[in-house]
Amino acid sequence: MTIDYDVVIIGGSLAGRYAALMASQLRAKVALVEPKINYGFVHHHVFSEIGKFSRQVSNAIQFGLGVAYPDTAEKCQISAAWSEAMLYARGVASNLEELHSLVILAARGVDVIVGEGQFQSSPNLTFVVNDRVLRARTYLLACGSIPVIPEIEGLQKTGFLTLFNIWQSFNSSAPPKNWVIIGGVPQSIELAQTLVRLGCSVTLVVNRPFIISHTDPEIALLLQAQLEAEGVRVLTRTVVTQVRLIDDKKWLQVGDKAIETDEIVVAIAQQPNIESLNLAAVGVKWHHRHLIVNDKLQTTNHRIFACGDVIGGYEFPHIANYEARIALKNALFLPWNKVNYHCIPWGVFSQPMLAQVGMTEAQAKRRYHQDEILVLRQYFKTLAAAQIREESTGICKFIVRRNGEILGASIFGSEAIELIGGVVLAIAKTIKIDRIANLSPISVSFSEILEKTAREWHQQRIQNNLRLQEFLESFFHCRRNWNI
Repeated sequence: MTIDYDVVIIGGSLAGRYAALMASQLRAKVALVEPKINYGFVHHHVFSEIGKFSRQVSNAIQFGLGVAYPDTAEKCQISAAWSEAMLYARGVASNLEELHSLVILAARGVDVIVGEGQFQSSPNLTFVVNDRVLRARTYLLACGSIPVIPEIEGLQKTGFLTLFNIWQSFNSSAPPKNWVIIGGVPQSIELAQTLVRLGCSVTLVVNRPFIISHTDPEIALLLQAQLEAEGVRVLTRTVVTQVRLIDDKKWLQVGDKAIETDEIVVAIAQQPNIESLNLAAVGVKWHHRHLIVNDKLQTTNHRIFACGDVIGGYEFPHIANYEARIALKNALFLPWNKVNYHCIPWGVFSQPMLAQVGMTEAQAKRRYHQDEILVLRQYFKTLAAAQIREESTGICKFIVRRNGEILGASIFGSEAIELIGGVVLAIAKTIKIDRIANLSPISVSFSEILEKTAREWHQQRIQNNLRLQEFLESFFHCRRNWNI
């Protein structure tokens, strides 16, 4: 069979474009097939920033600005915030799309094909799009995901939004005032906080014990407390069983409560966007919510690789790009590279921020003996920077072994997304906790929280040594008495 390309990338996500650009830099002959790309996450992050700004303006109103007409001032502030949020979000998304545009990829040598296609196995493995047959040594699936829609009575008939299409409702001059968000994922938490800061009434419904999984329960509870303090109604261990439309109002049966709302957002999980690809015919297997891949990101067809949220997990562009690098190197060269998520951080762009890398306390204690694990904590209220900026809510938590090896970290507080980078480097380079404790960060700064938390390791070691010394003294004292 004549080979047209080294790799064909089936895109539809930023990871697909990232992989195509990387392949061209490696001088590979590459084709990118892309039906459509979603920049919704960009709108989401800039919208969250506007929510933060709205909070500041609202506080200013409460402290005296606009006191003569507080209701009018607040309504104008909310209306202006909605308008500014969408204008800013559209501008940033447009700029980002230009930076990752198909025109730039084509100029770099990528054969860009717009359209939807499918795999064919006979007589050889190919990908057909727009009646064109693409033959390649390997293929990379970076086609993203679509929302999982739960089977709730009346939900389809009543209507709902997802994180993919929610921005349509924001274009209205009078956006919905009351919201119910079903599901606890990073984006739904960020959305709940932003909406409540823009003056909306928000209920967040999660069927798990904590509002977000895969994180430390202590941190999850702090995040929940922050949302509730700002006005988000959080219902955990709760299931939506029914949705009805009554007098143009949407009603939900949530546990034993009936809740009226203007709009519903479903954000429980994602599933691979692969229905039209004919994967079964080429031996690619998948579960309900992700493709089956090995640690080299090969699917069950060794010539087809995959990356991004099509293989499961939260929707994080940086993780998808990391996977794209691994998968592409394996697809173009020998498949030697393996994924290692231990050094890959993730976070929630809430206010305060949440960032995490490596193991949680529970995971570490399941893997190692409980006595071998030390948990180090330090609170943001001990920082001068936090006091100055009135952002003292937060905690930094390190999970380390007694020999100083850092197993993981969770940070909930201002600038957490930036602070976690230092911990990521330490874990990746096996730098022990005492090296962080000996750092001298610039004062006054939030980076001091890392050094303060790391110094707790010395304190715990001293306490453990004192307890050991007391035990030995007691043991030898008893032994002397026994000899007498």
